[in-house]
Order: sequence, then structure tokens, then C-alpha cells
Amino acid sequence: MVAPFSHLRNPFVGLSSLQCVRRGKSLPLRSPLPRVYSSPLIRCFARQPQEPRIGTTTPVPDDANPQHKSPFYFEAGYALYAKRPSRPFPPPFLSYPSGSFSEPLSTHNKSRDRRPYVNGEMIRGVTNGDDAVLVGDNFIVANDGVGAWAAKERGHAALWSRLILHFWALEVEQAEYGKGKEPDLTAYLQAAFEHTKQATSEPNEWYGTTTACGALLTSDFNNPEHPILYVTQLGDSQILILRPRNKEVIFKTIEQWHWFDCPRQLGTNSPDTPVNSAVTDRIEIEEDDVVLAMTDGVVDNLWEHEIVQNVVDSMEKWKNDTSRYEDGLEPAQLSYADGMRFVAQELVNAARTIAEDPFAESPYMEKAIDEGLSIEGGKLDDISVVAAQCKRQKD
Repeated sequence: MVAPFSHLRNPFVGLSSLQCVRRGKSLPLRSPLPRVYSSPLIRCFARQPQEPRIGTTTPVPDDANPQHKSPFYFEAGYALYAKRPSRPFPPPFLSYPSGSFSEPLSTHNKSRDRRPYVNGEMIRGVTNGDDAVLVGDNFIVANDGVGAWAAKERGHAALWSRLILHFWALEVEQAEYGKGKEPDLTAYLQAAFEHTKQATSEPNEWYGTTTACGALLTSDFNNPEHPILYVTQLGDSQILILRPRNKEVIFKTIEQWHWFDCPRQLGTNSPDTPVNSAVTDRIEIEEDDVVLAMTDGVVDNLWEHEIVQNVVDSMEKWKNDTSRYEDGLEPAQLSYADGMRFVAQELVNAARTIAEDPFAESPYMEKAIDEGLSIEGGKLDDISVVAAQCKRQKD
């Protein structure tokens, strides 16, 4: 049994309180730490090197059939950098295939499918360390699992962040909205939270917490030719909407904290729930606006103006870089999604540069100093970015 959320002890010696659980994300979890590491001002950068992963889509079952059609959709890509390898999902969410060719008959009943499943359905999205992201035609998500759960018995933050994302995507697909009825992303997230708690209860009990932020693209019901974005936020991940033509930030979510380094989060023993803590906004956007869904690995290492400049520069570089045609691809074969993937990758690279620099100035350092803490450099963390551009469906 895990202690109540308000008294949850850090897995590292000598620390207690919820703040310590959050800070555990910055530290390696391979072995118990000696007492010398109990100071909240000690930061460790030891890790196994990881290479960024990129893509334009996350897996969707073949029989997926969204009910809602809109004149607008996302051209999107993602980029991911994990500070350490993701932990495998435990059974029954992942059925391990045979690891031996010597006894094939003894393992013939084990699945060869390495994709994780819940309730008989493939789990949506992609895991990045303890983060999880989703890229859909009209729905994007970036969830940030609290990695210190890895040091707790039956703790698995990555499972929680991914399951919340999966069930949230299902609720969006199955929801009835339109014809005057607006979508309710908070209600969908609440339902996803309940499904996740049920899926991780006995006999498959697993503990964890995660932040959540998602953006749903649809059209204005009074004016179907005008795109509308619904954004829901809980915690310190961020949705940022950028208008590239004038480098203007149209909207960004506000971080939610209990106190420094302790954001609101969904999961085991947390007092936060979507209906009580999540914030949903309705934003009028334009075609070609760029929507970023980012975990705090980005916003703790890059200031807003750096994010904006990085995105604008990346888009211009992609537009003018003819070297990519050398691989034999015609311009028509390179989609807007490829461009958004490049944007996400460049943003991850920029955040990673600061995260790995113990002497860099960063937003995280600035926040720590405001709290009276002597912390320098970037914050080493999982870095996840989904970059999506609003486009109109072609007739």
C-alpha cells in the first residue's frame, strides 16, 4: 500500500512530501541513493544515451472509425527524447513472446504481438520514457508521467500516462457532439481517468500519476468554415498555439501547481481530478496556425520566445531546404506532416541542448531561484513534442 498522496514519501532516502516525488524525475532510478543525495539541491545527470525518435502518426487500430467529420484536420508530427529507456509494460498489458527457439511447443500459446493492449484493444499513442503522446487527425495529446514511481513497488508512471491518453482518445472518438452541442474534453478526460483506475486495479494493480494536456480540432457550429480548437490542461505540460506569419502566440495554457516542482496530476492517491482541476478553453484559430503539445521537458528548458523563434525558423528551413529532394522524393511526396515532424525534432534538439548543460540559464532555474533554491542549468527530463498545423480538407 502506498502512503496517502499528501504524505507520499520520496523513494530517495531522507526526503518526503509530494514535491520530492516530482523532483525524482530528474534523477536516475537504477539503485537506491545514499544519504548524500537527500539534499533537494543535488542534481544528477548520469544516464544511458538515448537517440531522439520521430514520426508523423501514432498507431491506430484498423477498425477505428471516428464519428466526427470536420472541414479541418491536423498535419502533424512528433519528436521524442527519453532521459532513460522506457520500462516495458507489465502483463496483461503486454504479452511477452517466446524468447527461446529450443522449446517452441511450451510457448506456442504466447502472443507474438509486441503491441500493448488493454481490454482487448491496442493501446493508442507512443511512450517516451514516462511521457506519452498521441497524434490524430483532429486530436493531439502530451502526457507526462511522474517517473519517481519507478522506485515504488508496482509503480509504473509510463503505464498511467499512456492509458489516460488511450482512453481519452477513445472517449473523443465515441463522443456525440456537433449540431449545436460542443465537445466536453474535461468530461472525456474524467471518463478516461475512471477507466484507467479500473484497468490498474486488482488483480492488475499498478500505481502512477501523470499530467495531461490535449487539443481537439473541429469547426465552429455556427460557422462551419471557421476552425475551433478545444484545449484541456491539467498539470504543467503545455499547449501553445502559434501564428507563424507574424510570430504571434495566440494562446498557451497556464501551468498548474500545488507548489514548486509539484504540478497537479492524475493518479494514485492524488487529490486532483479532471472535473475539479482541469481547465478547458475554446480558441478560434485560423488555417495554417501551428499547435504544439509539449511536456515540461520543453517548457522547463526553453523560454516562450525561444520556442516561437525555433518553430518559425524550422518551418522556413524546411520550406527552403531543397536537399531533401536528393533522395529521389518529389516535392508532392513530402507532406505538411513531414514539415511538422521536422519542426518537432528541431524543438526537441534545442530543449535537449539546454537540458544537458549544467551551466545554462533555463526557465526551470529561474523558477527555482524564485523559490530560494540554488539550482543551475537546464532540467534533464523526458522531452516530448507534437507539432500540428491546422489544414482544410480538400474537396
